[in-house]
Amino acid sequence: MDTLDGTEWDVVISGTGIPQSLLALALSRSGKKIIHVDHNNYYGGADAALSLQDAEAWVRVVNEHGNRPDRNQNSQEDKKSCNAIPATFQDAAIFIPTKEPNISVPGAPVSELGYSRAYSLALSPQLIYTRSALLPTLVSSKVYRQLEFLAVGSWWLYESDQRDESIATPSPKNKTSGKLKKIPGGREDVFADKTIDLRSKRALMKFLRLAADVDAQQPVLEGWGHRAFEDFLTSQFNLSLQLQSALHALTLSLQPPTITKTSYALPRITRHLSSIGVFGPGFGSVIPKWGGMAEIAQVACRAGAVGGGIYVLGKAVDSVCNNNQTANEVKQPKLTVDLHGGDTVTSEWIAGSGHELLTQPSIVTGNESSSYISRSITVVSSPLSELFPLTAEGAPPPAGAIVVFPTGSIKNGTSPPVYLIIHSSDTGECPIGQCVIYASTLESGSEGFVLLDIAIQKFFMTFAEEERPSSLWRLQYSQHQPHQEHESQSKIDINDSVISFPEPSTDLAFDDSILTSVRGAWNKISGYTEGFMQFEDREVGAYDDEDV
Repeated sequence: MDTLDGTEWDVVISGTGIPQSLLALALSRSGKKIIHVDHNNYYGGADAALSLQDAEAWVRVVNEHGNRPDRNQNSQEDKKSCNAIPATFQDAAIFIPTKEPNISVPGAPVSELGYSRAYSLALSPQLIYTRSALLPTLVSSKVYRQLEFLAVGSWWLYESDQRDESIATPSPKNKTSGKLKKIPGGREDVFADKTIDLRSKRALMKFLRLAADVDAQQPVLEGWGHRAFEDFLTSQFNLSLQLQSALHALTLSLQPPTITKTSYALPRITRHLSSIGVFGPGFGSVIPKWGGMAEIAQVACRAGAVGGGIYVLGKAVDSVCNNNQTANEVKQPKLTVDLHGGDTVTSEWIAGSGHELLTQPSIVTGNESSSYISRSITVVSSPLSELFPLTAEGAPPPAGAIVVFPTGSIKNGTSPPVYLIIHSSDTGECPIGQCVIYASTLESGSEGFVLLDIAIQKFFMTFAEEERPSSLWRLQYSQHQPHQEHESQSKIDINDSVISFPEPSTDLAFDDSILTSVRGAWNKISGYTEGFMQFEDREVGAYDDEDV
């Protein structure tokens, strides 16, 4: 296609994040004429996976341009709208430690970075629970054959005998007494754990029975749902702080347990426990190989292209105008869409998040109310094999592990927990002999980055000195948290023919409400209520990866 200017479409999709990409997949067999654009030069949006070189370019763009580096801000209104929408990412920086002398020691950790493309680092890493509706959707839409999922194995809790008195970075010379303790994965693990006394085991088993019985939870949530999870565990089960920390870790809540609501925590623990064993023993969640959620986005977009969709990267939506018509006028497309670079197209529908469309009223509220979480990605000089034991007989080798620093384990008070999602080289995200640590905390700004750094240093110190890993490369950044953690993300904003998805999620596990929002958009555009992502196999030879 020589030019887009003057072309007509049934649907314009803006952005290639997970919601937009899944919508492209859902519409790939609809026969509709679809153009899918993204202002980035890569797929995935906030869910993208980057090489080291890509990450350097990304940092420059985030720090220099914010939301939309190519946004045409000719008018004061354009500037006002763009500035009113909080940037998805900010405060990005890369750190490469000073290179130490290369001493070859048999069995020593790999001490050098690989080449840029040897890495595929996810900006928004997420677990996918085996009970998630996303997995059967990928199967029924027939794209699962192009995806590979790996098991997340052990969950670990950091325990410190002495709480830190300050947030100052500890000296490497001062060995800490911290250690990692494996979080029980079920009833068998609880009974086998000799560090839990009999009374505590009984109390914990009582809680696990409640977590397994959804019907029994309803009256409990009516009385305790709005109250802190910590209060619930203390009052109803008299569980120790250590066991409470382990249970809170399973919720993946970025909030401290004093703030995390029981209505949020209990269903999440149920999700965790009920997911174990669905696809095999010993694990309850998976991660997509080759870059996490970005791989799902790319596969979904590939299906959209096979279905006839046109893809244009590096092309942003500058403005959307509703073509108001009178009854006597000849019917024409409802929307006029101005694309960056001077192209104007018309369409019946347009879909994207507020950042892609700059049309979502709920987002244009001013930066003063914006909240950000702190994140970092660290390439580690060790395979960290101890973190990836087989979790059960017959279980697949795990490629992911979770390490949680509970509230109070890094500094006194009610500081939020720190989560480390650790991926081995089996994920294809780093060379053999290395690992990738994805760290997240609710603490924002410089204190958040310091908290992450301390957590990673303390994690390193749990290994024996001769096996102690080190950081080879680190990216830190802040990500906008578009909603309160306890609120649903399923609501989409539909204004005439403009569909606005919720902003990118900061949840550490895939939220099925995102799939609900995609289905809602598909309902509106297709006019169907049944058959969502229910496809037959394409004919043999219907598409070739080399042609997409």
